Amino acid sequence: MTDQFKQLLDRRDELLKRLKAIRADLAGGLAADSEEQAIQLENLEVLQEIQRLAEKELRSIEEELAGTGE
Repeated sequence: MTDQFKQLLDRRDELLKRLKAIRADLAGGLAADSEEQAIQLENLEVLQEIQRLAEKELRSIEEELAGTGE
């Protein structure tokens, strides 16, 4: 296994963990407290963009891993 392949695997694992945490946050719904809800709604767009970028990077890494044949 080459160093580059190992780095790709490590990055893939990191992204999968991040996406799992993001999905859990998004699935959690809104808090009962209205002030907390306001903060959650402000963060929702940012969280969705982070998710989009992580998924994009993950697809790229998976394509690269598939092309290495290791």
